[in-house]
Amino acid sequence: MKIFAFGSSIVSSYWNGAATYYRGCYKYLSRRGHQITFAEPDAYGRQQRRDSDDFSYVRSLVYQPEIDLDAMLKLAGEADVIVKHSGIGVDDETLERRILERQGSAAITFWDVDAPATIARMHADGNDAFRISMPQYDAVLTYGGGPWCREQYLALGARAYFSIYNGLDPETHHPVPLDVSLRCDVAFLGNRLPDREARVEELFLRAADLAPESSFLLGGEGWGDKQIPPNVRYIGHVPTADHNRVNCSAGMVMNINRASMASSGFSPPTRVFEVAGAGTCLLCDDWPGIDDCFKPGSEILVVKTAEDVVRALAEHDDASRRRIGEAFHSRGLRDHTYAQRAAQAEAAFEHCLRERALV
Repeated sequence: MKIFAFGSSIVSSYWNGAATYYRGCYKYLSRRGHQITFAEPDAYGRQQRRDSDDFSYVRSLVYQPEIDLDAMLKLAGEADVIVKHSGIGVDDETLERRILERQGSAAITFWDVDAPATIARMHADGNDAFRISMPQYDAVLTYGGGPWCREQYLALGARAYFSIYNGLDPETHHPVPLDVSLRCDVAFLGNRLPDREARVEELFLRAADLAPESSFLLGGEGWGDKQIPPNVRYIGHVPTADHNRVNCSAGMVMNINRASMASSGFSPPTRVFEVAGAGTCLLCDDWPGIDDCFKPGSEILVVKTAEDVVRALAEHDDASRRRIGEAFHSRGLRDHTYAQRAAQAEAAFEHCLRERALV
């Protein structure tokens, strides 16, 4: 099938946490024989910070916001499946409305990469543009999910709902040699966002305060003016191509979900699976559904407080961390690959096309 997707960016991970997810899903959809076009706006400086990955599995189109929408929508009208991803950042409301004009025989889907935020927005405003148009979409797909997201979307009028979790691409996320310049006891990669900052302060920065003899590494955008303990080294934005080096050079890597994701649960972010691919021990914040993905204690270590982090550092020596990392790696390869996610997305699209053929 021909799939035309509108999203924030597939070629740049700069201020774009969905990049790895887009790449994994569409790379393996392409390998299943589908033709993928991914259209993204020239916005937020992302085209000036393109990653060095191979994107030959998609036809990548970069358009000028507002100016090129007519041309992009005309091209989208030639597809079998049209996807509007959430959170593009420009022209979202216009695209969500005008994409329905191109329906014809094509399946029109909304693929949400931040379902808690979208759901909260629709509940806050009964006149929200997407809340009004969403029942006309053939399906909603979300990168997280679980019972709460499904119930909310169906209650708000979604025709069909599918959870397509983040995953592991073993060709992209894999063990590499340790880089001594990045060696540390605990690493965390994540942009500074309002609904994650308090959790980072507790689980990462306060833990560093409580463990002055340990070394901590902080990567991501926005932390430059943050007051941090002396045993925390800030390295700024880390391109996705360098994530393996960071993950494989840390004794443990930390995952900290945004507060909205932690509250709704069932939303393992890309960094969880990147670390699984590296085979490094993960310190994961606590949220509903994590044990559906990995087994706490033997495949991951769940931490709720800074004291839990300090305790994990003390109780797990190098051998213990390696065992946990290896089990984490094996489970990721068994149950959580992007090849599996792509098959799920394909099934969702085929469902939509079958339903549309009956109309």
